[in-house]
Amino acid sequence: MIRLLNKLQDILDALRVIDFLGPLTLRPYLAPVFWVAGVNKLTDFEYTIERFGNPDRGFGLPMPELMAWLATGTEIVGAVLLVIGLAVRWIAIPLLVIMVVAALVAHWENGWQAVVNGSFPFASEHLGIFRFEDADGTLERLSRAQEILKDYENYDWLASEGGFVILNDGIEWTATYFVMVLVLFLIGAGRYTSIDYWIARRFRRKDRNWNDL
Repeated sequence: MIRLLNKLQDILDALRVIDFLGPLTLRPYLAPVFWVAGVNKLTDFEYTIERFGNPDRGFGLPMPELMAWLATGTEIVGAVLLVIGLAVRWIAIPLLVIMVVAALVAHWENGWQAVVNGSFPFASEHLGIFRFEDADGTLERLSRAQEILKDYENYDWLASEGGFVILNDGIEWTATYFVMVLVLFLIGAGRYTSIDYWIARRFRRKDRNWNDL
């Protein structure tokens, strides 16, 4: 039995030759996320600045214009760098900061869930939904809205591209992106398919040889 398990482990270890596929899948997945976020901020930049600085209807951040430029530029430039695999570990640092700030100032008070789901173990208690409970009737309202649409509208057409949900806007998606960027920060852009790899192959090895001398 031990021999068989060792053989299976050897097979898994052999697959490490394709470990570059990990960052290769993360980079193009995250790139459009940050590109869209950055472009949306840039499209109505005055509103972005106002939202960053307004403590009542926004985030109440200091120096909102500077913060808005930094966040927007980091997301747009970061998206491009992720695609081509250049300076990935360096751009991951400000992207991680953006994720932390967004989680704390924009999503934290909404709990974990991005979309309301009463059966999820970490459902948002501030909505009165926790482990199948529906104290404030959020799930009931969703169910009623769906019934109305089915009775008076073409529900099959309305829901053909996806079901109706109640957006909770918790930290779930932000936390997920944070974890993915953190992985890239720790392991880099990956072998063969990134500019970082070829730069390191050309220059970093020579640096190490010089240091050895």
